Amino acid sequence: MRDSNADPSAGHDPGKLPSEVPAGGSEPPAQGAWGSTETLGTGKSIEPVEAAGPVDAERVPAQRGADPLTDIGQRRREAGVTEQLPFGMPGAPLNRFQPFVFGFFTVLGGILAWLLVQAVLDVRQVLILLTISLFLAVGLNPGVERLVQVGLSRGKAVAVVFLAVALFLTGIGWAVVPPVVTEISKFAEHVPEYIAQLQQNERIAEFDQRYNLLETLQQKLLESNFQASVADWALGVGRGALSAIFNTFTVLILTLYFLAALPQMKNFFYRFTPRTRRARVALLGDEILDQIGGYVSGAALISLIASVAAYIFLSIAGVPYAAVLALIVALTGLIPMVGATIGGAIVTLVGFLTGVPEGIACAIFFVLYQQVENYFIYPRIMERSVNVQPVVTVIAALVGGSLMGITGALLAIPVAAAISLIIREVVHPRQDAR
Repeated sequence: MRDSNADPSAGHDPGKLPSEVPAGGSEPPAQGAWGSTETLGTGKSIEPVEAAGPVDAERVPAQRGADPLTDIGQRRREAGVTEQLPFGMPGAPLNRFQPFVFGFFTVLGGILAWLLVQAVLDVRQVLILLTISLFLAVGLNPGVERLVQVGLSRGKAVAVVFLAVALFLTGIGWAVVPPVVTEISKFAEHVPEYIAQLQQNERIAEFDQRYNLLETLQQKLLESNFQASVADWALGVGRGALSAIFNTFTVLILTLYFLAALPQMKNFFYRFTPRTRRARVALLGDEILDQIGGYVSGAALISLIASVAAYIFLSIAGVPYAAVLALIVALTGLIPMVGATIGGAIVTLVGFLTGVPEGIACAIFFVLYQQVENYFIYPRIMERSVNVQPVVTVIAALVGGSLMGITGALLAIPVAAAISLIIREVVHPRQDAR
């Protein structure tokens, strides 16, 4: 018979844990502070026994290796560097919905947006040059692609296209600049004769007697303030000419670089899209770039039509330097909507210097031609080139010109084509699927 005062642990099997004591025995022992198992009420303890089964590996700390900040080999091993991943495996993304992370990136995004706006305002002139250069590179890219298909390498194809553009611009400068300088010199020599003719004109003499116009004009010409203003104006014109030459040279160099690196640039931006949508985004992007190239070719065709029409008319009307004036019309014709007006105004001014009938004939011709170009030639060609409705073409050119001047008018049509393509291929199918 068991003594009731005996040690409750006396009958325990030393090979068993206290938790395995039969129900008729004492209560399960409590875990001591130092890892021993202490029986209740006795103060005695038994040695802990290792638990059966495998040990949880997650609770066992891994052995520390070398510091990756000082050991490059350890850094590469921990990052998982391979030939395909030279900078290692990317880590797990942050939990953007965690309150701290969400608030931090929200504030950081607001600060970066404000800094970006300030930076854009400070470098807007440079951004305009970059935009024009990229626009020209995309426009010249179809010609490069055709030469590549023939068998030339891309570098040689870019060199051929760029050389052709440079020769074209050089020819225009050679044809336009000398006659313009000559005409300005002749005009300056004949200014006294023009003033004498004005004085002898009956209507001018009548206005002079009534309002004393010529005397007032002579006084203004002799004033020091007027002479200083003329000097400042001439200095400003010189600075503007130097700035225009520098900007033109910058645009040409940037266009060359953009044209050579255009495939790499496209792939770089396409990789910002998810892998599952990258193929479709690439197709849409290539189509947008093709439409920009079509716009450039369409604008060149429109300016060619305008220059040919101007040359035929000026030759019939007997206006001097018809070829030079036709080239001016071609250059200004690249400006949407208002290009014909600018070119027509220049040609009309030359026509009035030649004679009043010639000037009136030039004014009538260019007013009529501008209407034909704006509402018939321009919309039809651009609709075929960039697949944009005529009314959208007109609205885009007006809005772009109002926002950014000549640059906005030049970029408005391809931007409208890109937006129209995205709406037609992305927005409309989603709405139809609902």
